[in-house]
Amino acid sequence: MPATGDGRAPDATTSAGTAERSRGRRAHSAQRAGQTAGPITGVTTGPTTGPAPIPHPRSTPGTPGTPGTTEPARPTAGFRVLVVEADGSGHALFDSLAAELGRHVELHRVGGIREALAALPPPPGSGRRGQRAPDFQCVLLDLGTPDEPAGRPAGPAADASELTDLADLADLADEPSDGLDGLRELLLRAPHTAVVVLTDAAGAELGAAAVAAGAQDFLLRQDTGGPLLARSLHYAVERKRADESQRRLVEAEIRGQENARLQRHLLPTPLLDGAGLSFTRRYRPGRRRALLGGDFYDAVRTKDGRVHVVIGDVCGHGPDEAALGVALRIAWRTLVFAGLTGQHLLTTLQHVLEHERRSDEIFATLCMVVLDAPAGDGGPESAELYLAGHPAPLLLGADGPPVLLPLDQAGPALGLLPCDATHSVWPALRIELSPGWRLLMYTDGLVEGKVGAGSPRLGQEGLIELIADHQAAGLTRGRLVDSAIAEVEELNGGALTDDVAVLLLERNPAPVIMG
Repeated sequence: MPATGDGRAPDATTSAGTAERSRGRRAHSAQRAGQTAGPITGVTTGPTTGPAPIPHPRSTPGTPGTPGTTEPARPTAGFRVLVVEADGSGHALFDSLAAELGRHVELHRVGGIREALAALPPPPGSGRRGQRAPDFQCVLLDLGTPDEPAGRPAGPAADASELTDLADLADLADEPSDGLDGLRELLLRAPHTAVVVLTDAAGAELGAAAVAAGAQDFLLRQDTGGPLLARSLHYAVERKRADESQRRLVEAEIRGQENARLQRHLLPTPLLDGAGLSFTRRYRPGRRRALLGGDFYDAVRTKDGRVHVVIGDVCGHGPDEAALGVALRIAWRTLVFAGLTGQHLLTTLQHVLEHERRSDEIFATLCMVVLDAPAGDGGPESAELYLAGHPAPLLLGADGPPVLLPLDQAGPALGLLPCDATHSVWPALRIELSPGWRLLMYTDGLVEGKVGAGSPRLGQEGLIELIADHQAAGLTRGRLVDSAIAEVEELNGGALTDDVAVLLLERNPAPVIMG
């Protein structure tokens, strides 16, 4: 919602009164009216048997509370660890790890990078189908010794049939350039999975390089036992989650800044210099995280001193409808400056809609007000009202409740009927505006919200009552509009699902104010 000039929050007394009125209005309205994946038993690629869970020992080394021993935090159920063993590595360490992790963790062991890649889910868009591979929260990669890279099969070359599904990977005979090619493959395949590497003392520099390449931690095999390894895996997963959360936060901040800049250019800047009017507008798209909705508005003053104001609503809530709303708003402003008005303008605008919409079912409602140039004597003013299937505005006088302007001469929505139909006209309704007038224009998203837990909606009668209450509380301009929208959302039980646009136009002898 754009920033406002006088949209300060009401004080505590006003807020309490608004909340009490909301509760009363809700009471009055009430009177009126997936599968979860099972245990992993293995992953099969061709004739080769994939990783199978390691049976956990009946007893766990170490006793909690004994000096020198620390029981690591137990990960929750569904925690899966993929162990990528190097050729000739000792299995005692991994057996001890299985004991430390406990029965809540599924530990899978594979014999190299190729089997690990086959066990991981295929990359998006690869087109590979079949049994769904399990998701692993952590990968423990044994880098082996510097002169024996991990994942290199010992003995005769692997059978070509075992690599049928991995033809897109590097050839098995290729030597890794620095011992980290396998790690990079894992990070590319599973970018959101924590990776911890193991190496020996001679490969400490290789372990540090692995962390620089994207691993969460590295450990020296000689200095590592089951408890330390279990804790390292658990903490690596938490660090990965923290990194992912920070990355998403940064992306959200950048996206928010871009959206704010884009919204400033897509939403109009009213051109009302010299009009002597205060103009308050609020805009809120209904779609979650949406930049714009299908609602649109604009206000301009032409050389003859007349002020033209429009508010409209394209049916639907998607990005296509939002783009169409922007196109209609720009076309409306262009037509006004070209000298068109009334029936001629709306007919031309319907032609624009018919050429820009993606299907014949798309239509747009619209309300247009044309204010005559004031006489300057402070007396009543006159205006023309055009309605094309749109809710009528509310006229807020200096005294008394708001008045709904008549709908007697309302025409159909734009795009609903052919322009050459005899009943497809939008006649002008002449209205008089007494001194101290205020005109509230809005889209149907403001009145279609539900009231309480039932199905009744607020409607225009409910909006009149609501606005009258806030006027009686002394709220004006931005504070009046903001408090009204806030109460509508409170009555609805949450954010409104439809787009909302609200304009409040009033004669103001002081310099023009746009909030």
